[in-house]
This record gives sequence, C-alpha cells and structure tokens, in this order.
Amino acid sequence: MDVNDQQPYRSGFACLVGRPNAGKTTLTNALVGTKVGIVSNRPQTTRHAIRGVVHRPGGQLVLVDTPGLHKPRSLLGRRLNDVVRDQLADVDVVVFCVPADEPVGRGDAFIARQLRDVRAPVVVVVTKTDAASKKQVAEQLVAASQLVDAAEVVPVSAVRGDQVELLEDLLVGLLPEGPPLYPEEQTTDDDTERQIAELIREAALEKVRQEVPHSLAVTVEELVRRADPKRAGAELVEVHALLHVERPSQKPIVLGRQGATIKQIGTEARLGLEQLLGSRVHLDLHVTVLGEWQDDPKKLNRLGY
Repeated sequence: MDVNDQQPYRSGFACLVGRPNAGKTTLTNALVGTKVGIVSNRPQTTRHAIRGVVHRPGGQLVLVDTPGLHKPRSLLGRRLNDVVRDQLADVDVVVFCVPADEPVGRGDAFIARQLRDVRAPVVVVVTKTDAASKKQVAEQLVAASQLVDAAEVVPVSAVRGDQVELLEDLLVGLLPEGPPLYPEEQTTDDDTERQIAELIREAALEKVRQEVPHSLAVTVEELVRRADPKRAGAELVEVHALLHVERPSQKPIVLGRQGATIKQIGTEARLGLEQLLGSRVHLDLHVTVLGEWQDDPKKLNRLGY
C-alpha cells in the first residue's frame, strides 16, 4: 500500500452518558480492556468522571465515563449532574447509553434534552443486549434512535463482548486527526488514592443492604509503603481508610455482627488493591459517621465531590 494511502492518526475524547445503571462503566472497562471504573448494580455507583484510554494502531480513544444523569435529590446529586455537563462541553463524540432490558423512559428523554445543545456527534448505544430478547433489542433500537439525532445506533453487550470492537472502530472514526494524548502504557489518568478508595467502596456496595449505598463514601487517610518483612526485595503497602456513613444506625450495618461485614469488605477489597498496586497490601478499615454529608458543601469537598 502506498504510504500516502495510509489513514491519518486520530485522537480525542468520547463522553459516555446515560441514566444511572445504564451500563456505562461496564462498557468503558470492556473498551479499554482492563478495569478503570468500579461496577455494581446500585444506581449512582460512578461519582467522578473517569477516563479510560483505548490504544489503537491508527488512533487513541479517551473514554470519559460519567455519573448517571438523574433528577437530583441532594447537593451531591446536583454536583454529579454538573460533572456530566462539564464533560459534555468539551468532547469530540458523545456515547448515549440506553439499556436494552428497560423501556425508554423519562430519564432517557431528560438526557436527550441535555444533548440538544451539544455540538459533538452522538452515537446511541443500546447496552446490555445479553439481558434482553432479540425482539426487545430491536424495539429498543427503534425507540432509542427516536430520542436524538444520532450519527449511529449500535447494540452492544459489554459482558459478552458483542459489537464492542465495531463500536470502537466507529468512535475512532469520528475523532479528529491528531497525535496521541496519553503514553502507550497508560489506561487511566485517575490518581492511585482515588482508585484505592473506589475499590474499597465497590467491595462495600456488594456487602451492605439497600439503605446504605447512597450514604457511603470512602477516603484514604494514609498510604504507607515499606519493605515487606515476608518477601525479600518486595514492598508492603499499608492502606488506612475510612468508610463514611450518614447516620449512626448505618454504622452497625457496615460493621456487621462482631465485625463480620467489614472483615468481608476488607478481604474482597484487598484482592483488587493488590492487583492495582502490584504489592502485598495490609488494609485497615474503620467506619465513621459523617452526618448528612450529601447535602453539606464542606463535607462534600472533604470527601472529594
């Protein structure tokens, strides 16, 4: 092939939007090929804009996974919606995720209205096709395509990997020409402390009952790296973290009977942390009550929201 026939290198940002629990983070992780964001079946799991970098021979796609756009009931909710709007103002492509297994509803229509003023092309992705019948998927493709003036409408199963590569090709093709934005080995620009806090929160979300998830926040208070006494030349990382809840009644739920739940959270989180840090981890968790933090600007700032 003539050198002049080669496709230009493309790079840019694609922002994933959708209502809570629309499968945005699972799709981001599938596209990047590694875990960059935490996943749970609780709405509002994602609370920050998380960037995942997809490296291709012909381009670099930077995915921006955002919190679910929703009707806010707290200051935290309003701030999460602001995170999404800030990201939408400055991206090259918008990926609007609509789950295949739930009817298109007011939440989707609300997001479609937010996208009217966005200049970037919109690709509608019908997610979770593995959780729906072929008939449901076909109906959802029609319903989703009527929400916005879309450049493309694509059905995808991030869990099974169906059409993920096709979507990747499509998104890279919509990016402007330009050089790589991140080094080859980088898959996210999220800082280590926040990744640690998120992995702990992910483990906690799996273990606690319905009433706690929204009220749960995690902060890393101290990170100590020292020589591992059990392995010559290796490092041991001590992580001291706090799990914050809003009400005194929630504290015993997170702790569990005789500390059983917090112990399970620690065991599960440590596996993810050791994978992230590439070292043995000693994890020290404590639960604290931070009264009604979701509506307190100072407390939200302290927790990083």
